[in-house]
Amino acid sequence: MNDPIAQAQLLENRRQFFGRSATGIGTAALASLLGREMFAADNSDASRRIGGLSDIPHFAPKAKRVIYLLQSGAPSQVDLLDYKPSLEKLHMSELPDSIRDGQRLTGMTAGQKKFPVVKSPWKFQQHGESGTWISDLLPHMSKVVDDICVVKSMHTEAINHDPAITFFQSGHQQPGRPSIGAWLSYGLGSETENLPSFVVLLSKNTFHQAQPLYDRLWGSGFLPSKFQGVKFRSQGDPVLYLSDPAGGSGTGRRAMLDRLAKLNQLRLEQTGDPEISARIAQYEMAYRMQTSVPELADTSDEPASTFELYGEDAKQPGTHAANCLLARRLAQRGVRFIQVFHRGWDHHSNVQKYLPTLAKETDQGSAALIADLKQRGMLDETLVIWGGEFGRTVYSQGNPAAFGRDHHPRCFSTWMAGGGIKPGISYGATDDYCYNITENPIHVHDFHATILHCLGIDHERLTYRFQGREYRLTDVHGHVVKDILT
Repeated sequence: MNDPIAQAQLLENRRQFFGRSATGIGTAALASLLGREMFAADNSDASRRIGGLSDIPHFAPKAKRVIYLLQSGAPSQVDLLDYKPSLEKLHMSELPDSIRDGQRLTGMTAGQKKFPVVKSPWKFQQHGESGTWISDLLPHMSKVVDDICVVKSMHTEAINHDPAITFFQSGHQQPGRPSIGAWLSYGLGSETENLPSFVVLLSKNTFHQAQPLYDRLWGSGFLPSKFQGVKFRSQGDPVLYLSDPAGGSGTGRRAMLDRLAKLNQLRLEQTGDPEISARIAQYEMAYRMQTSVPELADTSDEPASTFELYGEDAKQPGTHAANCLLARRLAQRGVRFIQVFHRGWDHHSNVQKYLPTLAKETDQGSAALIADLKQRGMLDETLVIWGGEFGRTVYSQGNPAAFGRDHHPRCFSTWMAGGGIKPGISYGATDDYCYNITENPIHVHDFHATILHCLGIDHERLTYRFQGREYRLTDVHGHVVKDILT
């Protein structure tokens, strides 16, 4: 017999049948009704959680949620966060072979005969009680440096964009693994029944050579599809087909979903396909989102002080500032993992022209998010992350007069705030050329292990069995970076 579904039906035993039937739409509806009553009677974190693994958290968490501001294209650490006064003297000198040490180069600079070091065209200054060095390109971030931890010693093996960003998103350079948001949705469950536990926001792109983004970057991989990120749009319905068709009604839609659920339940009992259960749940979530999402996306109820903090861009849907504000509103409503993508940091030429534009687009919104969460008492339980998939070279790509910076995986910078992270510190160090790490390296797997730790998860214990082996976000690697934890 060549039909695998028919084979599965013939092999089904009594225990399997009742086990699958017990997870049907009736049980889901009952759990939803009981859940509302329990939530009203008990406001503890455990009672508010919907789904998730029974043994998580493994220990007391510092963070309840994550807002990850991913800067696709790789911001230049040399010009933003890693101050190198040594470059004043090294400017336009040849990068020594001993520093490069045979490092693999991309095809964009491998053919260069010279590798002249180029200092940052922008000044750095110390700010806050911590005295953290920040580029003048980030005037708003300079006001919140005492609330962030600047990590200068990130490193990765990936040297090209797609494998590098896939690595940060899934813990593996090849596509197919679950994204970090999907892992957290699977392990932690949700704090709300009216919104997805994992939401993705894409900021408008203004750079003509920005790297593309693919839906698999927030996909669920081999996890059930209900754990994948839900992408919100900045134009029209925030989620496609959220509104009823013209002439439709809520009553009619409810009746249609009930009948559709019965059909799906029949198919589930025939095949045992877990994706049918996910489909039933997602239809119900979509129905609830018809009410919750329009209210969420409507920022007209925000006071004038909010837009003074985030800037005028926050009034324009799809800007980084508007998405940072929306991320805060999502966090308030119990969304576990909120990811904001901002593209355009891939500056292989004319850094002087393009980098200030990207910095201006992201600076105020990112800083406002930190300040806003703090003033609302939410920063301590919200882990905020800002960073790209690798860094940029200290040497010039192309003409030094209008220089670019190539990909650099050996050392780069990111920042983290809130949710169990020590504020007002800089961690890790690089050499005088900002080329190699000299203190406290943090690999991508360490980064992931630390994020999970902040959420009360032992990264070695969050696993999923697939194709005969146990998978985890950190694969067989990763160490929690305890030095940056409170």
